[in-house]
This record gives sequence, structure tokens and C-alpha cells, in this order.
Amino acid sequence: MKYDKPTLVFVYNADGGIFNLLTDVAHKILSPQTYSCNLCSLTHSSFGMKDEWREYLKTLPAPFEFLHADELKAKYKIENVKLPAIFKKENGKLKETIGANAINGCRSIADLKQIINAEISKLSA
Repeated sequence: MKYDKPTLVFVYNADGGIFNLLTDVAHKILSPQTYSCNLCSLTHSSFGMKDEWREYLKTLPAPFEFLHADELKAKYKIENVKLPAIFKKENGKLKETIGANAINGCRSIADLKQIINAEISKLSA
């Protein structure tokens, strides 16, 4: 039996596609306090991924991928989950490991990194 290293799957509370991207950018600029995806708010500015987040991702000991809500539904047939969320993918199956409440409770990238690092320590234990 082949064992694959668990993958972290970050899922934004937004749909993919160029129209949605442009709408999200406008929303973040015009009304950031009402933007519905704290994962995106913490890790991205209106102009792309924040450098601090990009550098942190390079240090992760686990593979990772990013999905939007519509991609989660299309790829994994998961749709009735509160987003944003972080899943652990193992043997092709996803299990939520960090839920929306925890992510939405983060006020900085440092907060987000702390909860991710705690989860990673469980993966390698």
C-alpha cells in the first residue's frame, strides 16, 4: 500500500474565475470589513498574495493546494461546509482540520500561522 504524505487544502469562501476575482478585489477595496473570506483577507492584499504568507508557505513541511468554494464542490463533491476552511487530504479523501470559526477568529497572518503550525505538529506526530 502506497502512503502519500497528507496535503493541506486551503479553501476560500469565494468562487473562482475572473469575474469573481474582480468582484472580490473591488469588495476588498471598497468594503473590507464586510468581505466574507478571512483566509483571503489575511493572506492577500488587493494586488495579490502577501509576501509574509508566500514566505511562510515555503516553510510548510506538507504539500498544499488552494481551492475556491466552487472548486471544492466540483473536485471533491463537498458543499455543505462553512468556509473558509483547511482540510487534510489523505489517500484522496478530505477531512476538515481547521474550520471557519478558527480561521475567522484570526486577526493576523501570525494568528493563522499559529493554528496551522499546531495542526502540522499533529500531522507529523
